[in-house]
Amino acid sequence: MKQRLLILLKVLVWIACLFPVSWLTYAAITNTLGPDPTATITFTTGKETIWLLAVMLSISPVRSLSARLSWLIRFRRLLGLFAFFYGSLHLLTYVALQANFDVSTMIDDITKRRFIIAGLAAWLLMLPLAVTSTNWAIRKMGGKKWAALHKLVYLAALAGVVHYWWGVKPGVRTPLMVTVVVIVLLAARPLMSWWKSRAIV
Repeated sequence: MKQRLLILLKVLVWIACLFPVSWLTYAAITNTLGPDPTATITFTTGKETIWLLAVMLSISPVRSLSARLSWLIRFRRLLGLFAFFYGSLHLLTYVALQANFDVSTMIDDITKRRFIIAGLAAWLLMLPLAVTSTNWAIRKMGGKKWAALHKLVYLAALAGVVHYWWGVKPGVRTPLMVTVVVIVLLAARPLMSWWKSRAIV
């Protein structure tokens, strides 16, 4: 892919990824976050986290369809870091605006609200991935160990989906679309590996 076009695409990805937090910042300054600002911030940051994880998971299956799509791999790290960024904002919203930095409240919530456990698990699974996202970490760990560690993203995505379902009221189907997307993307990997092995035979 031509370098100028790749740079343009990176700029567009940056703009798309920064738009939600820019909108939240503007809405907070202008006091237009709605009747429940905390809920708006929580929902927006959580939604962006799980969808960015889904888009990132789609890169490997899509690029395997054609050698011409190999350039997509250049966006995986960026999308993963933005997913962690929004996940961290999501967590911070709870800690600061809902629990008011009260440790006892957070501990009580963890023991009583299962969706918080799932959400915390998803963030903790993303943490080592963000920390080891540099080229230095890849060289230090070695390619195989690094790749094995970064498979935690699959568990993070699943934990994020569970967190989403457990966090909405019974009967609400808002998480359904992203759930289907994540499940299809996770299932695509073993299916494509099986298809390739079958083609070789």
